[in-house]
Amino acid sequence: MRKEVYSICFMCTIRCPIKVTVENGTVTWIEGNSHQLNGALCAKGSAGTALLYDSERLRYPLIRAGARGEGKWRRATWDEALDYTATRLKEIIGRHGPQSVVFGERQNLNTHISKTFMRAIGSPNHFTHDALCKGSVNTAFRSLTGYTDAQVNMDFANAKHVILYGRNFFESLQLKPIQALMAAKEKGAQITYLDIRSTVTASHAHRFWMIRPGTDVALNYALIHVVLEENLYDEAYVNKWVSGLPELRAFVEPYTPEWAEEETGIPAQEIVALAREVSRDKPQVIFNFGYRGASHTNEIYLRRSIIILNALMGSIEAKGGLFFNKGPADAGWGSFRSLTEQEELPKASGERFDGVGGKKLPVCDPAHGVASMLPLAILNEDPYPIRAAIVNRFDPLLSVPDYNLNKRAFDRLDLIVSIDVNFSETAWFSDVILPESIYLERGDSLQLSSGLKPTLFMRRQCVPPRYDTKPQWEIVKRLAERLGVGRYFPYETIEDLWKFQLQDMDITIGDFDGKGFVSLAEKPIFWDRLTGIKFKTPSGKIELVSSLLEDNGFPSFPAYEAMPSPPEGSFRLTTGRCAVHTHVSTQNNPYLSELVPENTLWINSDEAAKLGITDGQEVEVTSDYGFGRIKAHVTDFIHPEAVFMLHGFGRQVSATTRCFDKGASDTALQANVTDMIGGSPALHHTFVRVRPRR
Repeated sequence: MRKEVYSICFMCTIRCPIKVTVENGTVTWIEGNSHQLNGALCAKGSAGTALLYDSERLRYPLIRAGARGEGKWRRATWDEALDYTATRLKEIIGRHGPQSVVFGERQNLNTHISKTFMRAIGSPNHFTHDALCKGSVNTAFRSLTGYTDAQVNMDFANAKHVILYGRNFFESLQLKPIQALMAAKEKGAQITYLDIRSTVTASHAHRFWMIRPGTDVALNYALIHVVLEENLYDEAYVNKWVSGLPELRAFVEPYTPEWAEEETGIPAQEIVALAREVSRDKPQVIFNFGYRGASHTNEIYLRRSIIILNALMGSIEAKGGLFFNKGPADAGWGSFRSLTEQEELPKASGERFDGVGGKKLPVCDPAHGVASMLPLAILNEDPYPIRAAIVNRFDPLLSVPDYNLNKRAFDRLDLIVSIDVNFSETAWFSDVILPESIYLERGDSLQLSSGLKPTLFMRRQCVPPRYDTKPQWEIVKRLAERLGVGRYFPYETIEDLWKFQLQDMDITIGDFDGKGFVSLAEKPIFWDRLTGIKFKTPSGKIELVSSLLEDNGFPSFPAYEAMPSPPEGSFRLTTGRCAVHTHVSTQNNPYLSELVPENTLWINSDEAAKLGITDGQEVEVTSDYGFGRIKAHVTDFIHPEAVFMLHGFGRQVSATTRCFDKGASDTALQANVTDMIGGSPALHHTFVRVRPRR
C-alpha cells in the first residue's frame, strides 16, 4: 500500500514543507512540497530516512546507572522514567524553589508547550538556543524598530542588490530564500559578499571582499559616512520614518573610507563605489542582517549598522527589501492560539538565572534568554542556586562556548533530564533520557509562518514510532500531570492540540489535506510606505538614537574600538556551518556522516608555510580554554589572521560511532564571552595557537 503525506521537515530549524512517500509502512522517499519548494530538498532533509532507520538513535527511556558521562544506563518504562523525574523535581523545588529548575531547548513548534510547563511550575527560567545564534540581532532590531529579527524578513525575489556579511547563504540552506535569490540573480540582481574566507557564496557573488576579521562594523560606518556625505539616502523615507539622523551624521563624520581601508583592508574607492551602487538600486536593496550574529563583543553595533543602512536606503517595508512579517490579523483572520495565552496560567515572575530583564542584561529578549550565562549562573550560584536542567533537542555542553566550563557546571546539578532523538553530549551526561519520536513518527503543534503571505503548516505523522518513544507534547504533559499542573495542557491527542490552536479561526484540520498548508492571504501584504508602517518604538519611527538602549544606560553610537590582530604565532578562531550538517545534531547521521565525516582547519597558505604545516597534515590547536587535533586545510582562500573550522565535531560520546572522536570541537577552544548588551556569545573572540602534531 502506498500513500503520500504532507508534513514539515525537522532536520534543521528552518522546517521546510515536505511530501513523504510511504510504502507498506516504510518511508521510501522525502521531497520538498511541490506547492512551496518545487520538490527541492537539501541533503539534510533527504537524510530524514537515515535518521528514522538509524540503529544508533534513542529507542526507549533510560536512567543513569553509573557515573555521569560513563555511559552506563538501565532501560526504564515510561511510567518509571517520568515518575523518577517528577519525584526528583519535586524534591529540588521543595528545597530550592521553582526558580532552581531551568528548561532549555532548540526553538521548535512545541516551544509554547515548554514555556507553559515552566510557568505552571513557577519558574521564569525557560530559554532557547536563539541567543547563541542571533541574540544580538534580536536586540539590535528591537532597539531600532521595536520588532525582533524573527518578525522581519527579506524579499529576495525582487531585490536588485543583496549585501551579505559572512552569511554563507548558499551553504546554510534555507531553500525558499535561496530559490528566490537565484531567481533575482538571473534577472540581474547583484550580490556583494564579505567574509574572512572564500565560500560557495563567494563564488555566486559579483563582488567578494576578504575582510580583516571583526572589522565589518568599520566598513559599515564608512558606508554610512559616504551615504550621508553624498546624500545618497532615500530622503523622503528617512524624513518620514527615521529619527536621529543629525546624531548619526555627526557620529560617522570621522569614519571615512580611507580610515576604514586601514582597518578592514578594503580599498577606500571600492567602499565609495558600493555606496553609490546600492543608492542607485534603492529601495530594492537588502543589507542582510544575518542569521547567525554571534561573533564579537560589539555584535549589537554591527547588526545595528546593517539595519541602519537598510533604513537609509528606504528598504524597510519595501518590495525587494526588508518587510515586517504579517500574521492572521493582517490578513483578516482570527487569532492563532498558543497554550501560553490561557488566562489562568500564572505569569512568569522573579529574576531570571541569566539576568535578562534585570541589571545584568536589561535589554535582551526574555522570550529566549541568554544561554551562555547558564554555566556561570550554576557555578557562581548567581543570582541563586540552579539545581535541575531539562533539555529538549538542544546540546548546551557542545553549543555554549567553553566545553570544560560547561561540564564542570553541569556536574554541579542534582538532576539533568534530556528529551532527544539521539545521544547528544548533554544526553550522555544526563540522569534521565526521555526519547522523542522523530518528526516522521509524530504530529506537532501547527506552524504559523508569518510573512508577506501568512500561512499555516501542519506536521503530520507519516509512520508509527519504530521504538518506545513519544512526542515532546505528550512527554511534557505527562510530566506536568505528575507535578500537579496537568490542567494547563488541555489536550490528549495532537488533533486536540490542533483544534485548540485553530479555535478562533474558521479553519479545520481537513483544510490541510490537499497541500499540507493553508494560505491566509492571496496577495503579498505590504503596509503603506507613506502612512501605514507600524514601528513599535515609542516614537513610532526607526530610532537611530535608541530609547531602548539609552534608557538603560547604553550608547546608541559608541566610539569604534579597533579590532586587535592576534599575537604573533596565533590566529583568530572562526567557526561556521556547511550545507550538510545542522549545528551539533547530524554528525552521526548514516548518510550525512559519509558526506562530511569530520571538520578540517582552514589556514592561510603563507601562515601554514611559516609553521611547517602541509595540506592534510594533522595539527594541534590550543587556546587558554582547551585543545584539539584536526587535519589542516591549507588554502589561499582565508585571511591570514584567521583559522576556520566547522561547528559540531570533536564528539566524545562513544555510542555515536560514526562521529566519535573525529575532528576538533570549536566549543572546547572558545572562551565564554558574551556581548553583554545584545546577548550573543562572541564566538570569534578567541585566539588559538596551531602547530604540527608531534
